[in-house]
Amino acid sequence: MTVLLTIALLIGVFLIGANLWTRRLTRQGIATVPQMGQIVPVNGGSIHYVEKGEPGKQTILMIHGLTGQLQHFTYALMDQLSQDYHVIAVDRPGCGYSTRDDASLGTLTEQARMIHEFMQKKGISDAVLVGHSLGGAVSLAMAQAYPDDIKALALLAPLTHRMPGPPAIFKPLEIRTEWLRNLIGNTIAVPLAKKTAPHVIHEAFAPEAAPSDFLDRAGGALGLRPSAFITGSQDVIGIEASIDGVNQGYKDLQVPGGILYGSDDPILSPAQHGVPMQQFGLSYEQLENRGHMILITAPDECATFIRNVLDATQTEKPKAENR
Repeated sequence: MTVLLTIALLIGVFLIGANLWTRRLTRQGIATVPQMGQIVPVNGGSIHYVEKGEPGKQTILMIHGLTGQLQHFTYALMDQLSQDYHVIAVDRPGCGYSTRDDASLGTLTEQARMIHEFMQKKGISDAVLVGHSLGGAVSLAMAQAYPDDIKALALLAPLTHRMPGPPAIFKPLEIRTEWLRNLIGNTIAVPLAKKTAPHVIHEAFAPEAAPSDFLDRAGGALGLRPSAFITGSQDVIGIEASIDGVNQGYKDLQVPGGILYGSDDPILSPAQHGVPMQQFGLSYEQLENRGHMILITAPDECATFIRNVLDATQTEKPKAENR
């Protein structure tokens, strides 16, 4: 009995120490990347966003990927477009400084609903969605559920189809039990993320080099919080639960647009997630010798792609009753 009590005590001390370390790293992350926008409450949580450009111009709504935040767009791409368009970048529900109430809101359809509610509260009814990676899947879910409010899709390296499992760098997020992900998130996940950050960032940007200011200017330091791990884990399971339903809706996709991929993307295969979407009416282009994070490494090319999608969809989209 004494041995068992000693082991339990040591485990307790370790977890308390890990939690204190996590809290310190969390404070550092928030100090490095403070809230830069406004927050709008929606059913099930809230949406944090930044906004640039004149509201009277065409609205471009930007949605980031797994374990990301809106700074992936404010890094460069948002400024590329805001002189000619009204540009809004959001933190997906639960990410960055947005919130969501529980794990059930991690599905693609629920995230689509929450962001659409944000659009309604902002009075936006003709958005061009720029979704990166997981944000692309959320954009596709929004286009299916709310086609009259979406003008076009300009998707950057989007997730579009079921995978046998998450990419290797996201495999640790594949936790299905809520209490366990909360325990891990509030103890060892953040210190481990701090230690492995250079490797994870390198893999995410390969074959290109990651920018030296990714942790601050691109918001990467916000990943050093329990909520980032917990939300990421919920997202991984939410994708698994909802991606097939989104896939089934592709045949009825009414919103025009296109997809841009890096030819050497190590996270999502262009052949699996990009090329097949041509049969559903989306154009496909790729940038040679580029990886997954093209919104940061190739902002000029991404801006040109988005402008081209807009130019191709200038004619008013017919209403549902006329289809």
